[in-house]
Amino acid sequence: MSPDQLKYSKTHEWVALEGTTATIGITDFAVHLLSDLVFADLPPIGKKMTQGQPFGEVESVKAVSDLYAPVSGEVLARNERLTERRGADGKTIAAELDLLTSSPFADGWLIKANVTDVGELGNLLSQSEYKAHCDASAH
Repeated sequence: MSPDQLKYSKTHEWVALEGTTATIGITDFAVHLLSDLVFADLPPIGKKMTQGQPFGEVESVKAVSDLYAPVSGEVLARNERLTERRGADGKTIAAELDLLTSSPFADGWLIKANVTDVGELGNLLSQSEYKAHCDASAH
């Protein structure tokens, strides 16, 4: 996903829309602010989300930060690579949270959701608007 094709929230989530399916992640700007991520709490499949409301959390050595839904919808998939899980052999597989740093706009996606109101994307920012928002908040 090309960052210039995405829509962004002021709370640092991004959205890529294909039809009514949104892929949602957090921006590299947010990941660098948090640094040293240790845990991601992603919603279960089927969970309903409302634009602007928390849908999960990311935890760093510094703080726990809510993830806010950039659009309303229902969770269709979650990126299991970002959560600790059991392999077929029963052994624990560590969460690959480094994907949020190394590939925030591709392999580091958080969830996929069926969007209930595509018009809500109009409330989000373009890449240039998001960059201006980040620059302003850094001062």
